[in-house]
Amino acid sequence: MSETEKPSNFIRHIIDADLASGKYAARRWSGRPGPAAQQKLGAGETVNIRTRFPPEPNGYLHFGHAKSICLNFGLARDYGGVCHLRFDDTNPEKEDQEYVDAIIGAVRWLGFDWGDDLYYASSYFQWMFEFAEKLVEAGHAYVDSQSAEEMRANRGTLTEPGKPSPFRTRSIAENLDLFRRMKAGEFADGTHILRAKIDMASPNINLRDPAIYRIRHATHHATGDAWCIYPMYTFAHPIEDALENITHSICTLEFEDQRPFYDWLLARLAELGCINTPPPQQIEFARLNLSYVVLSKRKLIQLVEEKHVGGWDDPRLPTLVGARRRGYTPEGFRNFAEMIGVTKSDSWIDISVLEECQRQHLNEVAPRRIAVLDPLKLLIDNYPDDSEELCEAPNHPQKPDWGKRPIPFSKELWIEREDFVETPPKGYFRLFPGNRVRLRYGFVIECTGCDKDANGNIIAVHCNYFPDSRSGTPGADNYKVKGNIHWLSARHAFAAEVRLYDRLFSVAAPGAGERDFVADLNPESLTVIHVQLEPALMEAAAEDRFQFERHGYFVVDHGDSRPGAPVFNRTVTLKDSWTNRK
Repeated sequence: MSETEKPSNFIRHIIDADLASGKYAARRWSGRPGPAAQQKLGAGETVNIRTRFPPEPNGYLHFGHAKSICLNFGLARDYGGVCHLRFDDTNPEKEDQEYVDAIIGAVRWLGFDWGDDLYYASSYFQWMFEFAEKLVEAGHAYVDSQSAEEMRANRGTLTEPGKPSPFRTRSIAENLDLFRRMKAGEFADGTHILRAKIDMASPNINLRDPAIYRIRHATHHATGDAWCIYPMYTFAHPIEDALENITHSICTLEFEDQRPFYDWLLARLAELGCINTPPPQQIEFARLNLSYVVLSKRKLIQLVEEKHVGGWDDPRLPTLVGARRRGYTPEGFRNFAEMIGVTKSDSWIDISVLEECQRQHLNEVAPRRIAVLDPLKLLIDNYPDDSEELCEAPNHPQKPDWGKRPIPFSKELWIEREDFVETPPKGYFRLFPGNRVRLRYGFVIECTGCDKDANGNIIAVHCNYFPDSRSGTPGADNYKVKGNIHWLSARHAFAAEVRLYDRLFSVAAPGAGERDFVADLNPESLTVIHVQLEPALMEAAAEDRFQFERHGYFVVDHGDSRPGAPVFNRTVTLKDSWTNRK
């Protein structure tokens, strides 16, 4: 992307100013032995910028993460920098290797690569512990032995200052001894906690001696039982950024109130010679707020655990594994992220914007195929019983170089049930007795009647065809008809399962006010139907995408399909069908 093509936003303005001033080009190495990412600077390594995507491995990535991924990796790409993938794995009770593997797969699926820059917070636990010791030795941290309830009561409110802990005046020697004994496993969970010593009267509650280490006798997915104390996220995250020489630490607005502690901590560690300077800069942007979805990790877990959906990869969930199974494309997500941009103010994006980005990309890459979703038999009475022939249909009407494919034609066809009525309403140009229509890519036919069962249900439609009306042949244009319908040869089509996915919630703001968000689930978010498909689709492979003409974009489900028996998921309709429902 050239300089003139880069989208302008406040983050790019900050980066441009930092590059112009040479802010990070002048970064000084502390000289302290540290992780490989920190030692690179000591070896003379320079990059324009260094960003990171730092997920916690306690769940699957969702659409909001896609925005952050595209932003961080995109900035590094555009400015000739580097973006790290780093796991903030500081909470062993909620993290799992399953989530690590899923996150790695999702970022790669979106089209981004981190090269050798894959890191884990757990790899820095020893450095974090040593840095905490340095803070204690400098009088910037102390061990508090209050209960959690006492700490909450003494923290104060937005209008009242907090009260100092009775243990705040412990000596440095006593604090060091207790902290090391915490590490040695001498104490039960909750007995002690290490706190930064800042200001209990600060108007920013996050600076009222925040906790930085707690006791947790829990097995970690990467370090096992090597540790029984773990750093708090707000303590670990800035240290990880500093050790990895991050220049711009980009996060969402809910961390804005935490920035003063981020800056305080890195300033103290820089004074103690623990990190390189200047330290990273935290920059906040508005998170993604999408209508008709929930992006709360807690709510997504509830939907999965209460079995409102079929799992983390349910195509209705706003997870990236669900989006992939539904047929969304990485290109569609990247286009969406570029279209909505980044701002400092919260706003809502209608889900139709994401759907349209997916639709636009799928229109370019999806071959066309024919599917009859609600089959009704059509009998061509004047067509020879044992005859068949091949018609031709383009694989993509705007891409002639994609060629054409054969469509078998015979006496018995499948058509959509909605393409026939006995008594047509005004403006109806499809099949009814006495009317003519063109079978798309085939012949013109004239309807002569229909068959019904004992209950009066229509079970077959009869017609005659005009042999000289076949599309693409001389004389075909002599037949002027207003209707054009899809069809498949009943002899050659095959039956398949199709899943029609719709929005998971029936309202734009699920759970608004005091309402339980589960009550807003859309009961019609999944409809399973059995359809007739053209024979070319029988050998479609998992994740192959197609446009079913008239019906939308579909993907071969990678979980339930089998060779020769594909199952299709609808990705999006051909146009936004929700406008008329609002």
